[in-house]
Amino acid sequence: MQIQHNIALKPYNTFGIDAVAKHFVAVSTLEDLVAVLHLEQYPEIFILGGGSNILLTKDLDTLVVLNQIKGIEIVSESDNEVIVKANAGENWHNFVLWCLDQDFGGLENLSLIPGNVGTSPIQNIGAYGVELKDVFYSCEALNLQTKKIETFNNADCKFGYRNSIFKHEAKGKYIITSVSFRLSKTNHTLHTNYGAITSELESLGVSNPTIQDVSKAVINIRNSKLPNPKDMGNSGSFFKNPVISTQEYNALLAQFPEAPCYKVSDNEVKVPAGWLIEKAGFKGKNMGQYGVHKNQALVLVNYGNAKGEDIFKFSQLIQKTILRIFNIHIESEVNIL
Repeated sequence: MQIQHNIALKPYNTFGIDAVAKHFVAVSTLEDLVAVLHLEQYPEIFILGGGSNILLTKDLDTLVVLNQIKGIEIVSESDNEVIVKANAGENWHNFVLWCLDQDFGGLENLSLIPGNVGTSPIQNIGAYGVELKDVFYSCEALNLQTKKIETFNNADCKFGYRNSIFKHEAKGKYIITSVSFRLSKTNHTLHTNYGAITSELESLGVSNPTIQDVSKAVINIRNSKLPNPKDMGNSGSFFKNPVISTQEYNALLAQFPEAPCYKVSDNEVKVPAGWLIEKAGFKGKNMGQYGVHKNQALVLVNYGNAKGEDIFKFSQLIQKTILRIFNIHIESEVNIL
């Protein structure tokens, strides 16, 4: 473990923003992480995982700690299910593939989501009809004040749509060090009715899909819609799909009869933010160094040397335009720094 100074963060964020960390350290063990927290000369730290859910708008003057604590283990298992624990520094997609190799079900719809395991509960990541909370068992987190590990179960995390306790009352107070998942070993429950999974399985010639087939279909769909951050800087979906009341949705339909929605409850629906953004004319919009991806309106992209501040201002323009046209506020999924 070695503290470095004035380190470029471009390789460490999927948006490819060229910001600088005044101080930087990579940790690969829990002991190293605790040792860093005891360094009195760095009272403020920023924990960096896969860098897939941040937009850097400035240089960071704090100590940036890159979490590279890795490891996967089976905690317990029965005939039908298994509890698998993954440390926070594990790449999310690689972890999903490891589970699929063991024929453990539950994560296949979450294939190819960028980032690391440690940040998955913070955002309650989700895709194609499945959310992390559906398979989440518990997580271990280091209390920054006491320097001790605490365990959070599913209820403790207060999961919501792209939301958790770690984005609110626990924000900035903990570092997640590991996450445990309850996965199926037999009689896997497949979720194939969301999005284009069914049609993609048909195109693959699969009539009786396995969890591996579902994962392959999800990967194909994501690759067709979403740019690879290695080729074009991005952070995946930049905005959340707004949840509005049925009354608000009826008002929207009066103006836009084709407006799609997904039922959330008897009183609420979710409107696709991508549809709103495309309808407002932003899909594929090129602002020179940045813009909206041509195949997926939810994705803001860095075409080369964009500044994070410019992308942030562009996202605000999109939000204001959506509010003006549809009277709907769309929230950012990405953490703005």
